[in-house]
Amino acid sequence: MSALFLALAAGCLRFDVEGDVATLTGNLTRSAPRKVQRLIRRNPDLTTIEMWDCPGSTDDYAALEAARLVREAGLNTHIPEDGEIASGGVDFFIAGVKRTAHGTAGVGVHSWAVSGPGGYEGWELEQDDPEHDLYLDFYTEMGIPADFYWWTLSVATADDIHWLTPEEMLAFGVVTQ
Repeated sequence: MSALFLALAAGCLRFDVEGDVATLTGNLTRSAPRKVQRLIRRNPDLTTIEMWDCPGSTDDYAALEAARLVREAGLNTHIPEDGEIASGGVDFFIAGVKRTAHGTAGVGVHSWAVSGPGGYEGWELEQDDPEHDLYLDFYTEMGIPADFYWWTLSVATADDIHWLTPEEMLAFGVVTQ
């Protein structure tokens, strides 16, 4: 993981707009839906969100709500050369209508977790547990196969990360081209 990626891990979500492209950096936090709404409202010609560095989310509900706003607006997502996204950032990325990633882009996935006393990870729950529905419903809306969700839970624990290969991104429909 790059030093820049680690440095941004604590950073708040930020958009920098140039023309019809908004560059995203930082974490998806509770304020993400409000920031995405403002971005779309203030930039009616926006076509693409370029995800430079998005280490993940601190609030999965807010991150998925923000992602749905991206899809509703018909925006595309792109990860540029050496861009890195992970965890909830991947969920945000797959909200793009068209999703592209440079061959050197980092796309990292892992199991989600509930921290604190009695905490657990998603992979520990039975597949019919309703806690999975938040993610399964989202992936269904985005046209991503449920197999991708189950695979992300099994490929890395919440304390680890699996960086997808370009072949894995294509096989699961994470990228559209």
